[in-house]
Amino acid sequence: MPALTHETQLLDPAVLARISDLDLVARTVVDGFLAGLHKSPNFGVSTDFAEHRPYSPGDDVRRVDWKLYARTDRYHVKEFEAETNASVSVLLDVSRSMSYGSGTVRKLDYARILAASLLYFSQRQRDRVGVSTFDDRVREHVPPATRHLPEALHTLARAAATRPGDVPAALAALAGNYRRRGIMVLVSDCYVEPDALVRALHQVAAAGSEVVVMHVLDPSELDFPFEASASFQDMEGDEALPVVPPVMRERYRTMIAEHTAALRRLLGQAGMDYFLFDTRRPLDAALHEYLSVRERLARIR
Repeated sequence: MPALTHETQLLDPAVLARISDLDLVARTVVDGFLAGLHKSPNFGVSTDFAEHRPYSPGDDVRRVDWKLYARTDRYHVKEFEAETNASVSVLLDVSRSMSYGSGTVRKLDYARILAASLLYFSQRQRDRVGVSTFDDRVREHVPPATRHLPEALHTLARAAATRPGDVPAALAALAGNYRRRGIMVLVSDCYVEPDALVRALHQVAAAGSEVVVMHVLDPSELDFPFEASASFQDMEGDEALPVVPPVMRERYRTMIAEHTAALRRLLGQAGMDYFLFDTRRPLDAALHEYLSVRERLARIR
């Protein structure tokens, strides 16, 4: 995999979140990411050749088939099998806790841009794309198809985090919508017991789909930097808990570290990929992680 370089670093998520046009944001993220990959000497996915297509301005010249050019005097680029045959579905958690943000970026803002960028990138890879949003039940479902990107982006744009969530129940309800094998990307703050999440993902991926979990948290949820004593509201319910942050900080950090470690371990044991993101992290990092999964799948396909 090419390493992330200065050229692939994109706008701060706080800047992206202020742009209302989700299609424009996704294109900004993906085009910048691909520009960085094109500059890498390791660019490319090792897959089986599928077909040629005419060269278009902006295509990587290293994909030009020069032998074919010598015979035809026309420029063509090589397409590869991994770019033509995948169904990619994003499962976006829109439960109430996703509305939290300690700064200018809420988790839902970050997650929606992340989901849009993954779908836009996947369609650029000639994948079929779809999306499902859920809280305690399925809110919207767009099945993966070659022409469903606009509908998927509209679904993401109107998603609202207003209701409590029940990730296992929602994923179980989604299981009937995914009967074909593909790549499923869960984007969530993962406030669920790790073993329950793994069981639920096994249900929705029963057709043999590859599963990627992108765990999105606010920096304050990781660091617990608060100082003043206050009542902390449960965003998934009505309970308020009085807390003295300096007294609780180390215990809290230990608990969140144990939670993320358990997710990583159990998902890994189940053959599922896990990536943790805080909402300060540039979106190209998520695409880089996703591409690493695609490369691995291409090698074992």
